[in-house]
Amino acid sequence: MAFPTAVNSQITDSVTQSNAQVLGSSPAIAMGNLYQATAQALANAAHNATMAQQQMFITAQAATTTGVALLYALDTASTGAATAKISK
Repeated sequence: MAFPTAVNSQITDSVTQSNAQVLGSSPAIAMGNLYQATAQALANAAHNATMAQQQMFITAQAATTTGVALLYALDTASTGAATAKISK
């Protein structure tokens, strides 16, 4: 015992031991929090990448559909223009 006190030594020992337990487990808890935060960030990045791929596919499909529709319309437009010139 370092110095005399009016508090029972069993009380001071239990408080000291609980403080030591908190200090001892802090690094492990900190690393657990770091791993959890890193896993969450990576999961969000993977989810965002998947969503970007899906949205890109939809945009590409719409552009292809518009392009094909334009190609099919060229024949009709040129026929209409030629017919208009003949009928004048």
